[in-house]
Amino acid sequence: MIREQRLVIAKLASNKLKESFLKDFRSIEYPDSPEEHPQRGGIKRFTRDVLEIALISLFLFISINTLSARIRIESVSMEPTLYAGNFVVVNKLTYQFTEPGRGDIIVFHYPPNPEQDPYIKRVIGLPGDHIIVRENEVLVNDVRIAEPYLESTTRQGGEWSVPPNSLFVMGDNRNNSSDSRSWGVVPLENVIGKALVVYWPPNKWELLNTSYAVAAEP
Repeated sequence: MIREQRLVIAKLASNKLKESFLKDFRSIEYPDSPEEHPQRGGIKRFTRDVLEIALISLFLFISINTLSARIRIESVSMEPTLYAGNFVVVNKLTYQFTEPGRGDIIVFHYPPNPEQDPYIKRVIGLPGDHIIVRENEVLVNDVRIAEPYLESTTRQGGEWSVPPNSLFVMGDNRNNSSDSRSWGVVPLENVIGKALVVYWPPNKWELLNTSYAVAAEP
C-alpha cells in the first residue's frame, strides 16, 4: 500500500512538473528580427544625401574655377562691346592648347602692375606684327584691319613692333581706353584667359570673340 501511495504521489508530482514546464515554455516570446526604426533610417538617408550633394557641389566648384573665371566689367574702355556692370565668363584653359588670335577679347594682368584688378581688351597685334595707327585706321603689317565693332574712329596714333611672346591690345572704345598704345605690350604669361560670353544682365547676353580683326601675316 505504501509503495502504491508513493507511486501515485511521484506520478502526480511528475505531471505537475510537466504542466509547469509546458506553461513556462509557452510563455516565452521570441522577438521578430530587429527592424530599423523608420525615423532613424530617414535621418541616415537624409544625411547621406546631404553629403553627396555637398561633395558634388565642391567638385563642380573646383572644376569650374580651375577652367574658368567670372569677371565684372568696371570701365567704359570696351564699349560698345562690353559695358560697365556686365559679367563675363572667361575660359582659362583655351590658351593652354592654342595661341591667342587677332580679334580675341582677353583678360590679363596689367603689365605695369600685375597686382591690380585684371584688364580686358581686344588683341590687335601678335608676336612679330608691325602696328600702325594713323588717319583713323589701324594697319597690321601694312594691311588695314576690319573693325566693325567700333563706333568711333581711332584718334590716338603711333607705330609699334610687337616683340616675341607678347600681344598688342586695344580697347574697343579707342578714345577712352588705357591700352598698349600708352603702356606697351602684354606678355603672354600675363594672359588669364579668353572672354567667351556676357552672361549678365540677361538682356545683354552675347557670345564674344567673333574674329573681325583680320590682317596679313608678318
